[in-house]
Amino acid sequence: MNQKHSLTHVNESGQSRMVDVGEKSPTVRRAVAEACVRCNQPLIQAIRDDTVAKGNVLETARLAGIMAAKRTDELIPLCHSLPLDVVDVQATVEDDGVHLQAMAQTTAKTGVEMEALTAATVAALTVIDMGKAMDRAMVIERVRLLEKTGGSRGDYHAYKETT
Repeated sequence: MNQKHSLTHVNESGQSRMVDVGEKSPTVRRAVAEACVRCNQPLIQAIRDDTVAKGNVLETARLAGIMAAKRTDELIPLCHSLPLDVVDVQATVEDDGVHLQAMAQTTAKTGVEMEALTAATVAALTVIDMGKAMDRAMVIERVRLLEKTGGSRGDYHAYKETT
């Protein structure tokens, strides 16, 4: 079989298509993703002290991540709309910046990895938006899926990074 025809999001004519999940049974699916924003020390301190001019960076990033997860299907072509059971975004200040971890869970016919990744990424972008007046050189790093459960392909757990 031609490689082009075995791709899940491409039809026989080579056109993009949404995968048909109609015959699949709904199962509980959960995904956790992370993103890190490397910041300079003055910004890190301002985030800790909650003195950033635009407001509370961590809480705003958390809310932005949750809102983004709910709109993932509008942002990523071919992504299914999912009834999210819960989305949680944690934002913590570390020695070199802000760590964001997003969890999304659904009971559906397809996975929720893109929602968790979208939540973590938009939360990271929000940190940059709120802190850019103090640090124009911020960098988003380590956007990745940490774990996924549910579905027919089994569970996934990322390797632990050592820094």
